[in-house]
Amino acid sequence: MGATLLAPEQAEADDVVLAWEGQDVLAVRLPQLADSLDHILAAMERRHGKPLSELDRKTKQAVVRTLEARGAFSVRHGVETVAGALGVSRFTVYNYLNRENAAKSE
Repeated sequence: MGATLLAPEQAEADDVVLAWEGQDVLAVRLPQLADSLDHILAAMERRHGKPLSELDRKTKQAVVRTLEARGAFSVRHGVETVAGALGVSRFTVYNYLNRENAAKSE
């Protein structure tokens, strides 16, 4: 996810400080959600072994389902970012999402 490990004394308000037996031992700085989306997309490309834009339609639909489950579309400009990575239009991403939601409600 792209987190950064820090000494506890370097922790800021939004960081997560981990303690062991009552002593602060480590701080974790999580990336902004938009940065996390880039990391998720890069991980999906590594998993598929090629750029997401080169995947077939069915696999792209599966990628969109996975990204929706991971909250990718709650990020500002998430649809645009995903559409760019997949090499499709925003309209196509919305169609994939709508098709999935329609199948769930049946």
